Amino acid sequence: MRWVFVIVGVLLVLAGVVWTLQGLNVLGGSAMSGATVWAIVGPIVAIVGLFLLVRGARR
Repeated sequence: MRWVFVIVGVLLVLAGVVWTLQGLNVLGGSAMSGATVWAIVGPIVAIVGLFLLVRGARR
């Protein structure tokens, strides 16, 4: 079960970083580019992913 937390955590961190960069219009080519909501949601998802990653790594 520990590896599930690690994998899900890594995926959420990566998705959060991509969403943040798209929301800040650093990564273009998407409907999410330049949308402020993704600049807010992205870091939240990345923090949740980091929490799961740390939790899975400590078990």
